[in-house]
Amino acid sequence: MKRNRNFNLLLTGQSLANIGDVLYIVSIIYVIFELTGSATAAAFVPFTITSSIFVSNILTPLLMERFNLKWLLAGSQMGKTGLLITFALFVPHLTLANYYLLFLAISLVALLDGCANPVTRSLLPNYVENEELMKANGTTETVTQFIQTAMWFVGSSLLIFLTATQLVWLTALLFFLSSLLLSKLEPVSSTPSKQQGKWQQIANGWQTVSMTPVLKRIAWMDVLETIAGTVWIAAILYVFVSDALLADEQWWGFINSSFFLGLIGGSIFCLRFSALIEKNLSFFIFTGAVSSSLVTFLFGLTSIPAVALILSFLVGIFSQIKNIPQQTVVQTSVPKDRLPTIFTTLGAIGTGTFGIASLVMGILADAFGIRSVFVLSGILLAVVGLIAFKGRVLLWRTVQE
Repeated sequence: MKRNRNFNLLLTGQSLANIGDVLYIVSIIYVIFELTGSATAAAFVPFTITSSIFVSNILTPLLMERFNLKWLLAGSQMGKTGLLITFALFVPHLTLANYYLLFLAISLVALLDGCANPVTRSLLPNYVENEELMKANGTTETVTQFIQTAMWFVGSSLLIFLTATQLVWLTALLFFLSSLLLSKLEPVSSTPSKQQGKWQQIANGWQTVSMTPVLKRIAWMDVLETIAGTVWIAAILYVFVSDALLADEQWWGFINSSFFLGLIGGSIFCLRFSALIEKNLSFFIFTGAVSSSLVTFLFGLTSIPAVALILSFLVGIFSQIKNIPQQTVVQTSVPKDRLPTIFTTLGAIGTGTFGIASLVMGILADAFGIRSVFVLSGILLAVVGLIAFKGRVLLWRTVQE
């Protein structure tokens, strides 16, 4: 795989884009907060991003019918480059009267991101041999989680030396380099469906998921796991640290970082033992779900910050031990030319569920106490484990060409 030119181009191109995504979000939140002094306005940024990605996942199949996946991916990064250049030119002229226009730019960038993510996951099986797919997924997740963990610190640190406008220009450069690398990928042959209306093109992925037993089971697991995962958003975790652990604000950062380090650790584990996991996909999916359930339940009950730190790290590890094999199952459960619509469908389910569940979890935390939502999260993950156990015959790698 080290000599796989297409995989290396895809990984490097998307890594540059992921770095740019974090720097862009850091800079735009900083600009909005500095201009308005409103935490609510800054918090509206992730809401706008999530909503736009949901819409993008719904509409992306229309583009997949018209463009080669390689150019769709490279074009999305080039589009983001143009938007960031426009944004950089607009920043010096921002006022309280026109800053709302930033949310239009945020929405457009997120629409392009929502297109890029499922395309990337769909391209992997086309560039990597089936026997190396598990290792490729592990490598991709390791790099992605490392970038997510490191770049939030790097991005905020760069604001000490650079202005927000300069940081946006740097982000635009990263998106441009990403688009150049991705444009060098080999085209992936596709056979667009003929004589299909727009609604049918959108519905194809949903129909495939509902009619494929393993994908239908994974979709239900994703819904429950996404709801369970909303307890790890910054707002709920901050309340847990303050009210349940009675700890200083710094522990909020420690526990959050520990969770992301656990994600990296779980990705490395899957990469290191890819051959073993490849032979026991259903076992690791089940084990990861059950272990995540137990550790989350214990996290919600502990009052010791150091213990919470360790448990959050374990949650990250076990979630990756489940999710990476599960992604491999998805990638090999249907023919490769149907993967793009599958991933857009699963992406829409995930983002839609996350947006609603985040609000519901906040309401439940206020009504029943912050510990209750972590206990609920543990119960939901236990149900995910039960679904995985009952479907263990289905959760297996079935190579489809």
